[in-house]
Amino acid sequence: MRSLRLLSYLVATFCIATPAMAQSVADFYRGKQVLLIVGAASGGGYDAQGRLLARHMSKHIPGNPTVIVQNMPGAGSLQATNYLYNIAAKDGTVFGLVQRDMLIARSMNPEGARFEVDKFNWVGNLASEIGIVVAWHTSPIKTADDLFKTEMIIGGTGPTIDTETSARLMNALIGTKFRIITGYTGTTEVLLAMERGEVMGLGDWSLSNIRSRNAAMLRDGKIRLLMQTTLKKVPDLPDVPLTLDYVKNPEDRQVMEAFLSQKAVARPLLAPPGIPAERIKALRTAFMATAADPEFIQDAEKSRIEVSPTSAEEVERVIDYIGKVPPKVMQRLKEAIAPPAR
Repeated sequence: MRSLRLLSYLVATFCIATPAMAQSVADFYRGKQVLLIVGAASGGGYDAQGRLLARHMSKHIPGNPTVIVQNMPGAGSLQATNYLYNIAAKDGTVFGLVQRDMLIARSMNPEGARFEVDKFNWVGNLASEIGIVVAWHTSPIKTADDLFKTEMIIGGTGPTIDTETSARLMNALIGTKFRIITGYTGTTEVLLAMERGEVMGLGDWSLSNIRSRNAAMLRDGKIRLLMQTTLKKVPDLPDVPLTLDYVKNPEDRQVMEAFLSQKAVARPLLAPPGIPAERIKALRTAFMATAADPEFIQDAEKSRIEVSPTSAEEVERVIDYIGKVPPKVMQRLKEAIAPPAR
C-alpha cells in the first residue's frame, strides 16, 4: 500500500509539474506587461530612446507582451540599477535602460552601488556615444587651446554624470580649466543657461543629441565644438581634437581610456540576474530584431533619435575590459572624477 501511495503521489506531482515545465516562452509572455525601467528623467535622450524601443520591441518578443516605460531617475541611474538587481522581478518581465556610468559604478561608488555589474543579464545596447566639449558662441573660449588658458564655466547635471565627471577628469589629467556649476536637471536646462549667459558651455555633450535634436544651434553657429571625449575621432570632425591627444603619460592615458570605454556602449540594456536562460535569449533576439526593423529605423529618423544598436556580447566585452583594468588605475580614476568635498 505504501508503494502504491508513493506511486500515486509521483504521478500526481508529474501531472502538476508537466504543464509548467512545458510552458513555452511565448506562453509565458502572452497577455503580460513587460516593464522597461529608464534610469533617467522623462524628456531627455535616454527617455526618448527607451520609448522608441518600447514602441517596437513588443512585436518581436514571443507572445507579444505590452512593453511599458517607467522612468526611475536618481543618482545617474544608480537608483534604477540597484532596483533592477535587488528588487525587480527576476522572471523576464522587467529590464532596464541605464546610464553608462553604471558600468564602473561599483569601483567609483562601492557604498552606493549595491550590485555586481557582471552578474546582470545584458540585453544589448541602443547607442554608442561621442562626447563633445561645447562652447556657446558668445563665450571667450574659441578653440581647444583656450581650455588650458582661460577658465570655462560649464553647466553640470549631476556629480556622477558625464557633464561633470568628464570635466573633472580633464582638469585632473590634461590641465583644462573647467569650473562646474552643478544643479541643472538636464542638458535642456543647461542650454537655456548658456543662452542667458549663466554658463559658457558643456564639458561633455552627446554629438548624437547635438545633431538630432539641436542641429539648428550647430547650423547657425550658436555653439562651437572644441574637443571630442571618445576613444576614436569621428571622421567628419577631423579638426576637432581628441581629449586623448593631450594626455602626457601612459598611466594617465590608461585612466582616460578606462573612463571613455563606457561610451562604446552608452545606452546599455540590462535585466536582473536569475532570469531563465530561454527568456533572456528571447529578449536579446527580440532586441536585435527590433534594431533591424524598418519601422523602428524609420521611427527613429522621424523622431530625430540617433541609435546605433549593438548586441549583448558587445556590452559584455566592454565590461570584461573594464574588469581587467588594474585596481590602482581605477582608484586614480575614482579620485579624478570625484566631486569636491563640501
